[in-house]
Amino acid sequence: MKREKIGFVGTGVMGKSMARHLMDAGYTLNVFTRTKEKAVELLDQGANWKDSIAALAKDSDIIITIVGYPSDVESIYFGEHGLLENAKPGSYVIDMTTSSPLLAQDIHKQAKEKGIHALDAPVSGGDVGAQKAALTIMAGGDTESFQAIQPVFEIMGQNIVLQGEAGAGQHTKMCNQIAIASGMLGVTEAILYAEKAGLDPETVLKSIEFGAAGSWSLSNLGPRMIRGDFAPGFYVKHFIKDMKIAIESAEQMELPVPGLKLAKELYDKLNEAEGGNDGTQALLKYYRIMMA
Repeated sequence: MKREKIGFVGTGVMGKSMARHLMDAGYTLNVFTRTKEKAVELLDQGANWKDSIAALAKDSDIIITIVGYPSDVESIYFGEHGLLENAKPGSYVIDMTTSSPLLAQDIHKQAKEKGIHALDAPVSGGDVGAQKAALTIMAGGDTESFQAIQPVFEIMGQNIVLQGEAGAGQHTKMCNQIAIASGMLGVTEAILYAEKAGLDPETVLKSIEFGAAGSWSLSNLGPRMIRGDFAPGFYVKHFIKDMKIAIESAEQMELPVPGLKLAKELYDKLNEAEGGNDGTQALLKYYRIMMA
């Protein structure tokens, strides 16, 4: 595609890096966030500030959203001042928030009625993946729209797969979060076991991260746990939101997910202990509370 104007909504831990990559690739970037201060770095680098969702939609050919919760997505896309009422026919709206598959299907349906192309394309890779433009992007929507937008995705990610029709990207992200949820319990318990056994956890990681136990969480979040670095690459409060969506979706399909429910229970308790704004590796803190 030629260098269309891209509208970007949501410049948080991941969104800011993603937007910057698009600017570096030569795209004109329009930005809107609820708190303008969060977009200052991008504005200083040449992004255009839009003072409303409607204004951004009217002046953008491709609109990317990556916000916190499904309720945020609904408020951005629907209503008189939302994206779907103000985006130009023929434009593309891409929700990269981890959100509800049913909501993604609803957005796609209403967008199609207005001649707007919609994709759901949640991501995985955290702050590091966003900074390195190495995100995994899981897309749902029609093939033609996906192929048209793929050059944009390739600026932000490396593992980019069209999973199926609208909502398929979100369902795939739920699979991702389910696998991570139980895995985080294992990473946390392995580190604590190493400590209790009198081992050096960093030395233990050198052995186990390249064997059958290896995972992204073990290699990237394990070292942060050991250092006591609980800064968010992905917020606990947002992970809880994701697990809630996954549990609800699983229940709709009559699928038991006991491991996921246990992980959510522990993260809920971490959140209650004021850990909601920590990174997901802060689960270690809750285990230490239990052990005290």
